[in-house]
Amino acid sequence: MTIRLYDTSARQIRDFTPLTAGCVSIYLCGATVQAAPHIGHIRSGLNFDIMRRWFEYRGYEVTFVRNVTDIDDKIITKAAEQRRPWWSIGYENERAFNDGYTALGCLPPTYEPRTGHVTEMVEMMRGLIERGHAYESEGNVYFDVKSFPGYLSLSRQELDNIRQPESTGETGKRDPRDFAMWKSVKPGEPSWETPWGRGRPGWHLECSAMAHKYLGEAFDIHGGGLDLIFPHHENEIAQAQAFGDEFAKYWVHNAWVTMSGEKMSKSLGNSVLVSEMVKQWRPIVLRYYLGTPHYRSMIEYSEEALREAESAFARIEGFYQRVIEKAGGPVEPAREVPPAFAEAMDDDLGVPQALAIVHTTVRQGNSALAADDKDAAIARLSEVRAMLGVLGLDPLDPHWDGANASDRGEELHGAVDTLVRLVLEQRESARARKDWATADAIRDQLQQSGLVIEDSPTGPRWTLDPR
Repeated sequence: MTIRLYDTSARQIRDFTPLTAGCVSIYLCGATVQAAPHIGHIRSGLNFDIMRRWFEYRGYEVTFVRNVTDIDDKIITKAAEQRRPWWSIGYENERAFNDGYTALGCLPPTYEPRTGHVTEMVEMMRGLIERGHAYESEGNVYFDVKSFPGYLSLSRQELDNIRQPESTGETGKRDPRDFAMWKSVKPGEPSWETPWGRGRPGWHLECSAMAHKYLGEAFDIHGGGLDLIFPHHENEIAQAQAFGDEFAKYWVHNAWVTMSGEKMSKSLGNSVLVSEMVKQWRPIVLRYYLGTPHYRSMIEYSEEALREAESAFARIEGFYQRVIEKAGGPVEPAREVPPAFAEAMDDDLGVPQALAIVHTTVRQGNSALAADDKDAAIARLSEVRAMLGVLGLDPLDPHWDGANASDRGEELHGAVDTLVRLVLEQRESARARKDWATADAIRDQLQQSGLVIEDSPTGPRWTLDPR
């Protein structure tokens, strides 16, 4: 068994060999909490949640660090606009992110550090200045990109062709391509005392310092979205390696959720907030929609695509329900997933190929039900539960109990269920008195309303038409 991952730095799929046998260390760039999360933000958390689950299934002990950027130019600007403390903006949106991760079934990180690791950042800046890779100017501390020969090795750009994103107050640079690690104090901004005066962290330094603190000089996997390759991850590498750390052995990046071909972004006005989505769609369906495409593939957002995901998952849930009724009780998941599923997941987390195995197994189970082969149907459901458990999509996982669905959606489903059952009771009464015309008319009306009616040994049941 060898897990293989696409390494951005190598531009190819590589066999995964951990630094420490049996252990995996992962650092994921998490949220910058200037606003509530949209589904593009949560996709990254989902993709790396599936990665983590697969490593754990394969027997690894996983240390998963996902940071929170709660001190940032955008947060400070928002705070000024809203006349609120910067920490109030950050805390409110950090809670919204965690609510989103939890709603969609992401396991909590092992550690979730925040930007305020100033002691560790000061130590790193001091070391970089001593080694000639950084300098202080007017209370700012900058990284000298020309001092580090490996700069831009991840994105493979030419130094002459780049520009660093800048914010106001970044004065005294020796070279416009140098980037800020520390920014001098400004009125109304958070600040800390350092050997170079009061100020606050730049964006990139926090991740280098926190990865060093929580994972050491070297760790296995660094993850994040494609948009972070430059400048953020390039600058992280420069800081850490110039300081003397080996840093990350593998770089894994997930693709975006797009709308009309554009990356979903609040600045573009095309974002779809998670808090609104869970009012319209069950969280497990959202996880299926966002988590089942390959992590390196773009997802083009559309209502139609979500409806297709809902229908596909409804077919799986219908299979669960039929087998459990046939078995007369719960069916436990298999101890191991099928070999074809494992092979797909080992190959760069091939979730689409793995999901195809799930649907094939569901079809086999339905065929067994049609043939009244109870044992075969139970065996197929046991396999499906094992596979969906790895993906965080098992409908029988306690996480997906009603408490984790949207209250509005649950209330709506309950009301519809009550009304449909009243109509089905009328149909059953018609059948009992052999009024087949009325019974058939009721069934046809329900089907025209988008419902599927199925007569079972325990009575009629209804589901939404998956089409």
